[in-house]
Amino acid sequence: MSFKGLKHYLPRSLYGRAAMIMVIPVLVLQLVVSVAFIQNHLEDTITQMTGTVVRELRLIEAQAGDAASHEEVLERIAPLLPALQMNVEFIEPVSVPGSDLILWYDFSGGLVRNLIRESFPATLAVQFPADNSVHLFFGTDLGPAHVSFGRSRVTVAAPHQLIVTMVFFGMLMTIIAFLYLRNQLRPVTRLANAAQAFGRGRNVPYSPSGAIEIRAAGSAFLDMRARIERQIEQRTMMLSGVSHDLRTPLTRLKLGLAMLDEEDAAPLLGDVNEMQRLLDAFLDFSRGAASAGEPEKVDPKELVRTIVEDAQREGKQVELVEASGEGLIALRPLAMRRAVENLLSNAVRYGTRAEVSVVLTDKSLRIRVEDDGPGIPSDLRGEALKPFSRLDPSRNQNQGSGVGLGLAIVSDIARAHGGVLRLDDSDTMGGLRADLVIGR
Repeated sequence: MSFKGLKHYLPRSLYGRAAMIMVIPVLVLQLVVSVAFIQNHLEDTITQMTGTVVRELRLIEAQAGDAASHEEVLERIAPLLPALQMNVEFIEPVSVPGSDLILWYDFSGGLVRNLIRESFPATLAVQFPADNSVHLFFGTDLGPAHVSFGRSRVTVAAPHQLIVTMVFFGMLMTIIAFLYLRNQLRPVTRLANAAQAFGRGRNVPYSPSGAIEIRAAGSAFLDMRARIERQIEQRTMMLSGVSHDLRTPLTRLKLGLAMLDEEDAAPLLGDVNEMQRLLDAFLDFSRGAASAGEPEKVDPKELVRTIVEDAQREGKQVELVEASGEGLIALRPLAMRRAVENLLSNAVRYGTRAEVSVVLTDKSLRIRVEDDGPGIPSDLRGEALKPFSRLDPSRNQNQGSGVGLGLAIVSDIARAHGGVLRLDDSDTMGGLRADLVIGR
């Protein structure tokens, strides 16, 4: 598997990746120490201790081969039993267990059983009950023998103490590290939320906190936000002043044209009204139409249906062809209305009719407007989204060229909602297809 393919299985959040970087070394260290301890210490020690017991079992087997009865064997080995710490008895064949008894979690018992069976072929059964004793059954010339002794003869007294202690404290320290890690990453999350909110036209309270580097990034963000707000305010004030200065001569022109004959004044009055519309468009763009109003839960299907009905009452050939999905989504109704109205105005301005569709899913909202106009060439679509950009050669100029802010305002509104405006060719109508996509 390549590294690019592995990326799909890695955590995507900073918290998840930091946790993985912290946990994996701990797990690897515990695994290496555990394996090294089991192989180099536990297994070697058990092998040596089991070898001693096997030699003692061979001694008992040899005594049984030279004796004439059970009593004689027991009499011969009686002086050795206190030193061997064993109990020996001869039993009937029917009393020999049919299988070994080893608990599923008893690693040491399984290892001892395997060593005894390999080194002492006469073994019939080996049992490790839960009372820390070992029962061994093996065959002799005088019949089956039963030998019992303490588990400490063949296994370490606490073989898993190191592993259990290491795992326990490893988990405890990992949990504590997770808590500290979460506290350290919380300032990063707050900074990301503040930056995302500002990118969508909202200001949320934020103060730098956390490590020195995070505080430096937070202070830089606050300085950047203050500069951007100051520039926007200066631009708005400048355009507002220009607007105020221009409205006065426009008003005088309208008063002067009102005194002329209606037939002579009509062309000039149309130019004055066009100047008024251009001025209003400049002001809307400078004031930030995308941030008009506060987000609120609205039904996007009902909002678009109302906009389409208003356009139909104005005589525009607009039709709502699809409205699917249920639920509410946080939108700025005034800004969203302005965006859809701009798309519809462009559609009927450069074409003859438009079709609108609304699709609401669990992940996104898509508002699509298609027209039967000439469309926009693919190499000019990026340019069409820039402010004051007019693509007159590719559009219908008979309806007026406008000021080139319609799609730019829609794009700003989409970005303010955390979405995007996509332009493409319409498959059904042959003109332009504009998709306003907003994540939920």
